[in-house]
Amino acid sequence: MSVGGWLHACDRTTRVVVLTVGTAAVFAYVVFRLRRFGRCTSQTDLTGKTVVVTGANSGMGYCTALDMARRNARVILASPYMQLAEKAKAKIIEATGNQNVVVRFLDLGSMASVRQFVQEIKQESRLDILVNNAGVINLEQKITEDGLEINMAVNYFGHFLLTVELLDLLKKSTPSRIVNISSIAHKNSRMKTADMEYLLNDTSVSPFRKYATTKLAIVLFTRELARRLDGSGVTAYAVDPGYVATNIGKTLPMITKLLFLPFALVTKSAEVGAQTAIYCAVSDEVKGQSGKYYAECRLAEDSVHPLANDLEATRKLWELSEKWTKPTLSC
Repeated sequence: MSVGGWLHACDRTTRVVVLTVGTAAVFAYVVFRLRRFGRCTSQTDLTGKTVVVTGANSGMGYCTALDMARRNARVILASPYMQLAEKAKAKIIEATGNQNVVVRFLDLGSMASVRQFVQEIKQESRLDILVNNAGVINLEQKITEDGLEINMAVNYFGHFLLTVELLDLLKKSTPSRIVNISSIAHKNSRMKTADMEYLLNDTSVSPFRKYATTKLAIVLFTRELARRLDGSGVTAYAVDPGYVATNIGKTLPMITKLLFLPFALVTKSAEVGAQTAIYCAVSDEVKGQSGKYYAECRLAEDSVHPLANDLEATRKLWELSEKWTKPTLSC
């Protein structure tokens, strides 16, 4: 049966709903395609600089690493998927001619793995840019060997520990930058200062609400990190890449993926989604803006969750993060 025939056979209410949704989808698609997205136009050369990108085997992480390699940096691809990371490395070298690209194993869901990775990176003579890009949405919400909820461990706690343990090397390499990938989804988090300790590792909320909380934690972490690093020569930025077609939902069941299929009409490519992270990593325009939230290669402070401006909240999150990850260094 044709679409027209099927619609004719439906009752009036169904036809109205289908046509309304269809029209809205087409309108949204047209608006999306006409929208102008931010693009990093900086020509900064990174010769002699070292960059670490987490989750660099695919998606935005790969595109960010590719851009850094094109700027002649030494690029370290951090990933738990070694075969995929090696393939990404080969593609980057082929595309850029930059042979100074290496792969290192990093499972952000394991604090032991983070510590091992840190020891390897400390063998580097310098670290100029750290891009905390990796992220997941895991429906299982299991508790890790460290007693952390898996989404929080990978998206936030692993990056917290990684960053704090590498601060000495970053300070040695000043001016240096930390770029933390958040999301506009952070505004959907219901986390409050009072329930923060419970909510961070709560497994009863939906994984999508949990994802929002991980991204809010990233924003608060960036704020507090910038405050603690003020005057050190190390700066930090939180980034909203927008709605991007990536592999972040690869662990979701097929039915959930099918439900999200229509959103593919209004998602950016990974290359476009990586632009704001690249901008914060290399542009001179972000100087003096440490701790701020960026989207579309410009300041987006009007889009930040109110909790990000609560000094008590940012301090409490930092203290809880230290309690649960037990870094050997303090900031």
